[in-house]
Amino acid sequence: MPAFPSLPVPARDAAQAQHALPFTICTLVTRPADYAEMTATFLAGGFTPDMAEYLYLDNAAGNAWDAYAGLAQMLGQARGRYVIYCHQDVRLLRDGAAALLARLAALDALDPHWALAGNAGGLPNGDTAIRISDPHGEDITRGTLPARAVALDENFLVLRRESPIGVSADIGGFHLYGPDLCVQAALAGRSAWVIDFHLRHLSGGRVDLGFCDVQDRWQAKYAALFSRLWRIRTNATWLILPLGLRGRWAAWWQMRKRRAKARRNYG
Repeated sequence: MPAFPSLPVPARDAAQAQHALPFTICTLVTRPADYAEMTATFLAGGFTPDMAEYLYLDNAAGNAWDAYAGLAQMLGQARGRYVIYCHQDVRLLRDGAAALLARLAALDALDPHWALAGNAGGLPNGDTAIRISDPHGEDITRGTLPARAVALDENFLVLRRESPIGVSADIGGFHLYGPDLCVQAALAGRSAWVIDFHLRHLSGGRVDLGFCDVQDRWQAKYAALFSRLWRIRTNATWLILPLGLRGRWAAWWQMRKRRAKARRNYG
């Protein structure tokens, strides 16, 4: 039997070598002084150069980058095992790098397929889970944490590089990329969680006309994906994603014929 050629480095070791730092912290910056205050609290919280790198895109002179394109750009450059997307107006309090690593390790044990974590988000039952201080309240805890989420708030997001998820290229703007990432994670069979990581967010959020425009694009994108019958041709078969009675019948009939042919050919 011929021997398989040996790889220079085992795959897992190569991945660990590529992501040598625990964290990459990514931010879009419109106010440099605000960003400097943010990074000061991160450094004080243990996100030091041996633990984290800081990537930012400069929007101080205008929005050269929107959130979707900017986060994709920074993700492509990130070296951390965990990539933190956060707003420039978050401030760490007592929880720091050690606390975050502990919370993420707990997620590893709870759900090996987790991809995303944050400090606030929407739950499958329509409730929300939150761990934050912001203009709406001080030291808020809502829900039993960690809580599995269907959407995460964008003030603080952690992406796990072992479960790579990317943002959509066809939405754009500065809102709803947290829910977009969560949908992409669900499609990949992965999960998102709200965790107990307390920080301060100086903004209470703003649902302005720009937000409404992004929501229109977000909803139109996923409505187009999920509201029609898909017939996908591969080299071996047709894949049918059914919608309604007619679609379910077509999928059942196709598989009935496929299984009969497989029994004839392969027993």
